Amino acid sequence: MSLGEIYFWTCTIKDWKKLLARDKYKQIITDSLKQLVDKGLITLYSFVIMPNHIHLVWRLNKLNGKEMPHASFNKVTAHLIIKDLKENHHKVLPYFQVKEKERQFRIWQRDPLAILMDSKFKVEQKIEYIHLNPLQDKWNLASFPEDYKWSSAKFYETGIDDFNMLTDYRKVF
Repeated sequence: MSLGEIYFWTCTIKDWKKLLARDKYKQIITDSLKQLVDKGLITLYSFVIMPNHIHLVWRLNKLNGKEMPHASFNKVTAHLIIKDLKENHHKVLPYFQVKEKERQFRIWQRDPLAILMDSKFKVEQKIEYIHLNPLQDKWNLASFPEDYKWSSAKFYETGIDDFNMLTDYRKVF
């Protein structure tokens, strides 16, 4: 991904485990995104946190030191989730153990999906997909998009940003 561009980004939990079913891990994700927004490192247009993956529409604005914002996001969220697993969920932790030189545990799968959003049509298509994701029969997490707490759907339906981190994509397109 390149700085200054808008992307649809999907990041998945290792082996598609439903680790994000716990609200405390969803909160880690929203807190981390908010920190990146507050530091001006990203602009977040849309998001949804599903039980085993996340979807974002975002722009990477600038490096976090020498690191790309998405790398910082993955590193911080993984660190905090692993810390909680070690302290509170010992039986779950082995599912995320890996034999890699640089780490003992992996939360996020390698190679997240990043698709450049170069038109308003593409952005609107992906945001609609993001907001409808929790309603799919496979998940059945809400009856209406705006009822699912861990999504930007309420912001686009009511103008209320409960997370205080969203920017309306229509300001760009």
